[in-house]
This record gives sequence, C-alpha cells and structure tokens, in this order.
Amino acid sequence: MDAEHELISGCLNQEPVSQEKFYRQFAAKMFGICLRYAVNPMEAEDMLQCGFIHIFSRLHQFRFEGSLEGWVKKIIIHTAVNYCRKQAKFQLEVELKEDCLEATISEDALSVLSTKDLLAIVQGLPTGRRTVFNLYVIEGYCHREIGEMLGISEGTSKSQLHRAKASIRKYLMESER
Repeated sequence: MDAEHELISGCLNQEPVSQEKFYRQFAAKMFGICLRYAVNPMEAEDMLQCGFIHIFSRLHQFRFEGSLEGWVKKIIIHTAVNYCRKQAKFQLEVELKEDCLEATISEDALSVLSTKDLLAIVQGLPTGRRTVFNLYVIEGYCHREIGEMLGISEGTSKSQLHRAKASIRKYLMESER
C-alpha cells in the first residue's frame, strides 16, 4: 500500500494522527484558495474548516482516479462558493447600459503590487463579483458552469465578471495617481 492509500485509510478509520497529517498536507494551499473568496482571513478560516469537514465526510468517495490534491481543491472551492452564496444575495440579471471605459494601466502600477495587495483588491470586491471573478479567472470555470454553481444565469455571471474587472481597473487607475 502506498503512502496516499495508507493516509486515506487512516483517515477513514478516524485515526487522529492520519487526519492531522492529511490536514497539514493540504491546509496551507487550500487556505490560499479560501482567502481569494473571503472578505478577510477569519472568514477564510471558516471556509477552510467547513471544507475539511466536507472532505473528511466524503473521503470514502475518493476513487484514486486523478490527484488527491485536485479532489480536495474541488471540494474547497465548492465549499467557498456555497459559503459566499449563503452570505450574500446575488443581484438579479441586469444588462449594462453603458460600457465601462477601457483604461490602460501602466506596467508600473502592476509591477509595484504585491501578492498581498492583489489579494486585498480581490477581497474588496462585493461577494458576487469576487466569487465570479475567482471562479472564471483563477479556477477556469466557464460562465455556464458558474451559473449552475451559483444558481444564476450565464448573463449574470458575465455581468458580475465585467463589473469585477471594471472595479479592479478603477482601483488600479486610482492607485496610479
């Protein structure tokens, strides 16, 4: 039996040592994912804990087809999205009547931003925009999939993404001054 099978077997047998080892193996990386969806680190910790509860309760469903980390990541993302859905109501589909100005952001503005700054910008977005932005730009889901996950239409997903990008553009333009 290889190490991954052994670790999962220990977790399924509810061995605290195995569960802690499993948690430590994935917690830091999954916390980073939660931070992108959360408003603050405390909310990200809540998402992470809920995610690991789901993971441990569904670990028996892992079929060793594909990577364990990918399976864990998928559950964490779904947990974060569901958390966001419970925390905020997504706006009804509204067609944008005016185009946002396509501003050019200089390379200097982007180069001085740290990962922490970028995370703060994304965390500052309203929940709907932040969630759609993360799912589309970071996780690579399409608008149809996002709509299904969040219970919104594709058009609303596209609108939320457009607004998120406009908000980020506006922030970067203001910080350039």
